[in-house]
Amino acid sequence: MGVFQKLESEYDYEIVEEFFGHYSQMLESVESLIIGLENPNLYGRNVNELFRIFHTIKSGSSYLKIEPVRKLTLLAEEVLEECRNIKTASASEDLINWLLSVTDQLNLYKDDLENDANEFSHLNSKIIKVPTNYIK
Repeated sequence: MGVFQKLESEYDYEIVEEFFGHYSQMLESVESLIIGLENPNLYGRNVNELFRIFHTIKSGSSYLKIEPVRKLTLLAEEVLEECRNIKTASASEDLINWLLSVTDQLNLYKDDLENDANEFSHLNSKIIKVPTNYIK
């Protein structure tokens, strides 16, 4: 039984489908929001929107006990919470690249669910090195 079938056996089908649909839809908008962090005029709005997206994915994955997704979105949420304290800035290249790596990993997890993989993909080692400098 793969990761998606396991979810469907433990939770109501509609709940799993709704989570997966929202998860996929939210990931579609993340990359452009991350790239927009370079623009000081968009920084605050984009950080808040990214935080909201990661928080929403974290909440759903927590309810469904999808630990790899929950842990990764929790980490991203913590980094973005620190970024929220900076009102107008231009994000550092390190932060942008790290957030893009997080997004790539979340897309891998989405593919794992979609393809009903036997287990989730291994975490990209780039993600372990959380950036320390968030702004230019």
